[in-house]
Amino acid sequence: MHAMTVQMQSCVRFAVLCGIPFLTHHTAFAQQDVQDVPSEKYQLKDTPLHYHVIGDQAAKPPAEGFKLLVVLPGGDGSDDFLPFVKRISKHALDDDYLVIQLVSHSWTRNQKIVWPTRKNRVARMKLPTEEFLKRAVEEVSGRVKVDERNRFALGWSSGGPAVYAASLTKETPLTGSFVAMSVFRPRFLPSLKRAKSQAYYVFHSRDDRVCPYRMAQAAEGQLGEEGAKVKLTTYQGGHGWRGNVFGNIKQGMQWLEEQANERSDEASKSGASK
Repeated sequence: MHAMTVQMQSCVRFAVLCGIPFLTHHTAFAQQDVQDVPSEKYQLKDTPLHYHVIGDQAAKPPAEGFKLLVVLPGGDGSDDFLPFVKRISKHALDDDYLVIQLVSHSWTRNQKIVWPTRKNRVARMKLPTEEFLKRAVEEVSGRVKVDERNRFALGWSSGGPAVYAASLTKETPLTGSFVAMSVFRPRFLPSLKRAKSQAYYVFHSRDDRVCPYRMAQAAEGQLGEEGAKVKLTTYQGGHGWRGNVFGNIKQGMQWLEEQANERSDEASKSGASK
């Protein structure tokens, strides 16, 4: 095999492992294995924000509608994560999913917070990430039929705090969240009492030196105390996507689906008994 090809494949593997974007000028190469995964870019109406929808929107939706996964990548949250998110769609999700990849926006030149929220703001911010997520889901739901029981978010590292915040907003579209290798800071979040209707799959390494493991334990304890369904799963190797990346994501998503369906069944039984 050509030496350059081997070198570039190694770079791709390293990028996937660490959850970081492959170099922009190699994006075409990085997408070779997901060229069969369709995606479209959309501008959020009346904003400078944009997002990608991954999956075949023209396909006939399932009877209940497409399941949704909204992804807030870690790192800089940029477009460069599109190949990795396409791999999530291809290798970790069933065909009845559409994936919405939000793309972070710099409201100021030296912005430190990748995904600013209502309680963790940046200067000149026009729209917090919670609202960005909600409006993107609304736009997609206006174009295709969506399964309201199965609307999830995945955020890792820098994307995790905004996923927690979005799940706790008063009119969140989410029914479950997958938060990996991230921090948990309640002072920057809405009331945790709103967690009662939510499910959280928290994925964290005990060896993480970037985002302390104790924060994942705090999320498990405090969200659980408010009535949320929470599952904390550990992995080895420290911060970053390690081991069977897409198998691990698939496992977490299956757990979230189970919780969403259980809640739906409980709500149906409760309604029928009234």
